[in-house]
Amino acid sequence: MNATWRDRAACTGIDSDIFYPASEDDADAVEAKAICAVCPVQAGCLEHALSVREREGIWGGTTERERRRILRQRRKTA
Repeated sequence: MNATWRDRAACTGIDSDIFYPASEDDADAVEAKAICAVCPVQAGCLEHALSVREREGIWGGTTERERRRILRQRRKTA
């Protein structure tokens, strides 16, 4: 992930703790997902997280569980 990509992210300058909730509970991810929803690089962020198999945090508006589901679906359709 290059610096330009990160610099354009809506989460730049926001406390990273928001994106690493204590549990996988969707209620804990609401604030992070709201920020991701208006992010101009949301798709790129998600693709980065999927490509490196990011296991923690909210990336591209998705939780760890949601990213695992996306990867399973992609394997099934490949």
